[in-house]
Amino acid sequence: MEQRNAQQMFRPEMITFGETMALMMPNGSKGIEYSPQFQSLFGGAESNVAIGVARLGHRVGWFSRLGKDPLGNYILKKIRGEGVDVSRVEQTTEAPTGLMFREVVNGKTSVYYYRKGSAASTLAPQHLDADYIGQAQILHVTGITPALSATSRAAAREAIRIAKAAGVKVCFDPNLRLKLWSLDEAREVLLDWAKEADYFLPGLDELKLLYQTDNFDEIVSRLNELDAVSIVKGGNDETYVVEKSGVTAVPYFKAEKVVDTVGAGDGFCAGFIVGLLKQYSLAEAVRLGNLIGCLVVQTEGDWEGIPTWEQVEAFLTNKAHVER
Repeated sequence: MEQRNAQQMFRPEMITFGETMALMMPNGSKGIEYSPQFQSLFGGAESNVAIGVARLGHRVGWFSRLGKDPLGNYILKKIRGEGVDVSRVEQTTEAPTGLMFREVVNGKTSVYYYRKGSAASTLAPQHLDADYIGQAQILHVTGITPALSATSRAAAREAIRIAKAAGVKVCFDPNLRLKLWSLDEAREVLLDWAKEADYFLPGLDELKLLYQTDNFDEIVSRLNELDAVSIVKGGNDETYVVEKSGVTAVPYFKAEKVVDTVGAGDGFCAGFIVGLLKQYSLAEAVRLGNLIGCLVVQTEGDWEGIPTWEQVEAFLTNKAHVER
């Protein structure tokens, strides 16, 4: 009872939701086919962002459906251990937790998914807690959730409706995944949902596919038709803030060594959202996002390289590291 009361009193500043899967990666440089040993990890765009926001010192909630199985138990415990509120997560015996394998062979990353019929794909509007969503400042949604199933698409759409009715800002990362759906189907849904967002966070390569043009000025013109502020990732060593008043370019931080690029975009989203919560200017929030993304790519794993706020401050002030 005491734990439940504490959960009810918890008021997340940001809420997100979506599929998180167990992740298996070969030890060493061998590919999946030839590796006798694997690391047991996990990853998911939304939970990566949630962990990032929590590590950076803010209250965050993440929900989904997981299988009532060892992989689901593992994921739930780990995300809770990172300080994320998981009180609205449901575990079900009706479907398993999703699984993915990732390998890096000759410098190229490949991901293999075993997610069809996963517990997360059974998420539906009736699983949403409207009061919980309505108390947040920001709802973060990605385009992965609507690609999983018709019910998860309906749930994500309803979550956006709930947020807007409650005055909660909607942050939308299209996270285009062409292994999940066709470009034509994705284009229809993602561009429609971008119209509902307050902050739209696409990658430049995604926009070229969605808008069917490589012309940057034309892309900016299309973005200016939205009500959202658009934050365009993946530019020429810079991220673009696109507003009707113009385009602001925010330079990247240079990584000392790139180890694993997976999760960089989620790290950026976490940093940007924290910048918003701290009431930074848009350019300052993007700069923080760029920094978090830079730090993430220097560590193996989806979210393991996301720093704490103390580490960010130490980096920005050039504080010397004391080894012992």
